[in-house]
Amino acid sequence: MLTLLRHTDGTPFRDLNHNGTMEPYEDRRLPVEERVEDLLGRMTLAEKAALMLHGRMLPGGPDAQAGPFPTGAHLITEHGLTAFAMMAVPDARSMALWNNHVQDLAAAERLGIPVTLASDPRHGTSANPLTAASGGGFSLGPEPIGLAATDDPALVREYAALIGRELRAVGIRLAIHPMADLATEPRWPRINGTFGEDADRASRMIAAYIAGLQGERTGPDSVACMTKHFPGGGPQFKGEDSHFAAGRRLVYPGGAFEQHLRPFEAAFEAGTAQIMPAYAIPSGTGLAEVGANFNRDVITGLLRGKYGFDGVVCTDFNAITGMDVPGLVSLPARHWGVEELSVAEQVVLTLDAGADQLGGETDPELVLAAVRSGAVSEARIDESARRILRDKFRLGLFDDPYVDPDAAAGLVGAPAGRELGRRVQARSLVHIAGAPRPGTRLYVEGVDPAVAARYGTVVDRPEDADLAVLRIAAPYEARDGFLERFFHSGSLEYRPEEVARLRAVAAVVPTAFVVHLDRPAVLTPLVPHAALLVGEFGAHDDLVLDAVLGRAPMTGVLPFDLPRSDAAVDAAREDVAFDTRDPLFRCGHPAAG
Repeated sequence: MLTLLRHTDGTPFRDLNHNGTMEPYEDRRLPVEERVEDLLGRMTLAEKAALMLHGRMLPGGPDAQAGPFPTGAHLITEHGLTAFAMMAVPDARSMALWNNHVQDLAAAERLGIPVTLASDPRHGTSANPLTAASGGGFSLGPEPIGLAATDDPALVREYAALIGRELRAVGIRLAIHPMADLATEPRWPRINGTFGEDADRASRMIAAYIAGLQGERTGPDSVACMTKHFPGGGPQFKGEDSHFAAGRRLVYPGGAFEQHLRPFEAAFEAGTAQIMPAYAIPSGTGLAEVGANFNRDVITGLLRGKYGFDGVVCTDFNAITGMDVPGLVSLPARHWGVEELSVAEQVVLTLDAGADQLGGETDPELVLAAVRSGAVSEARIDESARRILRDKFRLGLFDDPYVDPDAAAGLVGAPAGRELGRRVQARSLVHIAGAPRPGTRLYVEGVDPAVAARYGTVVDRPEDADLAVLRIAAPYEARDGFLERFFHSGSLEYRPEEVARLRAVAAVVPTAFVVHLDRPAVLTPLVPHAALLVGEFGAHDDLVLDAVLGRAPMTGVLPFDLPRSDAAVDAAREDVAFDTRDPLFRCGHPAAG
């Protein structure tokens, strides 16, 4: 609860250190830098070490204080942590109550340093516990790759501003997005979180997205952006993801390293508050052959040196110690290139590289031991603490970190926001081939029959229909493992039996294939049999049916090439855009006019 005292001159202030006197860091009238330096001088080394940890948190139950699993709130009172990535977000009111609860816990600590709550994307349709999730009642749009498909920076900025308003309403003040990675390797499972293959379009969209969330500069009305994964996570070896050992390397057979920096340059120009490095090793670049989280050449040399970035650098999560999910899975560390080093040595290497926060880590002793050993100076710790505090002050968290649960419930998912999300979804639909057509007897797969019934009679067999509408996933190879199954990897070709099944439907009734392009798909065997071929990136069934039946135009463009075959992908270079031979459809299809 926000409690204010009055200074002798009448100025209201939060008595964060509980002494009844307005200290400089509690005085909202002072410049941010002056407040930072005052607070830094009051902090113990242990408090600074805790500031450099970015934990994970689950919200509590209906009373906003207790749930079936440990929430992570004890890390505030026992370890002094003040930054958390939300692993789940409940309804808006409950999330707002939870924010206020953890802010109360933080306010009761010695210096009252407020908590910064962060989140991966929450406004799409993905369901991956390590990268993005839906839920919370937010106004859903398409995945970020669908924002690129709109090819409309003004619309992206408008929608990003809505995202920011909804996140702020529930207390989330740091977005662990956008992804500034280029989708040059078609097999990479993370393409749905990017802004596509074209560096120019991706740069325009990232600048618009950051401007929508942060505004012209980071302030009390902002959601700060943590742009990732520097220096560009797109050119993964054979498309394997860096959450797993098979994806430990970024590769540059085409020598296109500089091209992957361009979207980050747009992010710097837009004023991104924070940066997250990649897990993977930027191999063959002349930079150190260790993961970017541990890489002084990447963070201090390139990010801070060449680009002059002085914001917070937070490592990608659990790179050093891994993570246990009780009763589900134990996740190994993603310490690519430094596996032979001890945990203590890895922490020293990370801090020497120039990182400020250790994503996913929760034990201050990791940092304290590095200082006690003499390997890291307290002056170096002060550099990181200063950057972290600066963002908290800029966001206004020291002055008022609380939110209004009633207002959050009324704002999040309100009709105007949902309508904007639907408009963006509709604008992202891509007319790939064929033509929309009317139908009154509909056979559907992957479409809610109740929604389809609003457009005609839903039939059980293709042969009884005058139009079939099949919403299908892009192909991928199912992988073993609890987390591996969330990452769509491997082949981009449909299995022969699935092609035969889809063709059989198209043989008896005109068929619209609507493909969810979370990454590029080889559609070569479907094109000759499709009455209509549509690409989508997250869209409600009624919007899809409006497009298929010709009731609404499709204005989106492909944000990447669609390759002709797996063989063409195998022969292409991971780091080079538009490198698959003779693609079936080009990025930007269909061209205007």
